Amino acid sequence: MDLNSPLFDRIRIKPTCDDPKSGTRTGAKAGARTGATAGPASAEAACEAPGCTHPGLYRAPKGRKQEGQYWRFCIDHVRAYNAAYNYFDGMNDAAVEAYQKDAIIGHRPTWSMGVNPAAGDGKGGKPKDGKAQPEAERDWAYADPLGILRANGLGASSRRQAAPEPQRPRHSAAVRKALDVMGLDENADTAAIKGQYKTLVKRFHPDANGGDRSFEDRLRDIIRAHDVLRAAGLC
Repeated sequence: MDLNSPLFDRIRIKPTCDDPKSGTRTGAKAGARTGATAGPASAEAACEAPGCTHPGLYRAPKGRKQEGQYWRFCIDHVRAYNAAYNYFDGMNDAAVEAYQKDAIIGHRPTWSMGVNPAAGDGKGGKPKDGKAQPEAERDWAYADPLGILRANGLGASSRRQAAPEPQRPRHSAAVRKALDVMGLDENADTAAIKGQYKTLVKRFHPDANGGDRSFEDRLRDIIRAHDVLRAAGLC
C-alpha cells in the first residue's frame, strides 16, 4: 500500500469540541468576549514540526502509551509522519506477539475454567505468597471449587452407588405360571418354594377347613404347580 497516495489527502476527520476551529466566526466570538480581534490565523494551531509555520490542520497520533494524544501537522509533514509511523516501534517480536494475543480479548485479564480468581489477593487471582494454588480435587468431569455438589453427597467420599441389579433367572412360561399360582416371584429358591407349598396345602386342605371341599380346585392347582416346579429342578 502506498502511504503517499493522494487518496489520503481526501480523508477528513470530524473535529471534536477540543480542536481549534478556523474561520471568522470563532474569532468574532473571542473578540466579543475579550474585546480583542482575532483573525483566522490566530484560531488555527501551527504545525508542530520544527521550523514549520504552516497551519496544523491535520492530526497524527503520538503513538504507543500516548493513546488519545495527537500532533498537529500541515499536509506535507503529516504525510511524512504517516509514512514512517510504526505503533510497535521499540518492541521486540515476542512483545508484539503478546500484544496481538491480548488484543483478541481486549487486553482484559482472564483465568482458566474452574479456577477461582478470588482465591488470592483479589488482583487477578494471584496468591499472596506467589505460589500457585492447588486445584480442587475433582471427583467428576468438572471442578467444584465451592464444594456445593460435594456438600449434597455427590463427592467421591460420600458417593452412593446403586447396588447392581441381580440377574433374573430365565424360566419357561410353564414355570413362571406355576410360580404365579403359588404366589412366588421368579427369584424364589428351593427353600422358599417348599415352605410356600406346605403353607398353601395346610391352608386349603379339606381337613384344615372342617371337611369343606370348596377349595379343592385351588388345592389341585397348587399341587400341579408344585409338580411343574419339581420337574424343572427348582425343588
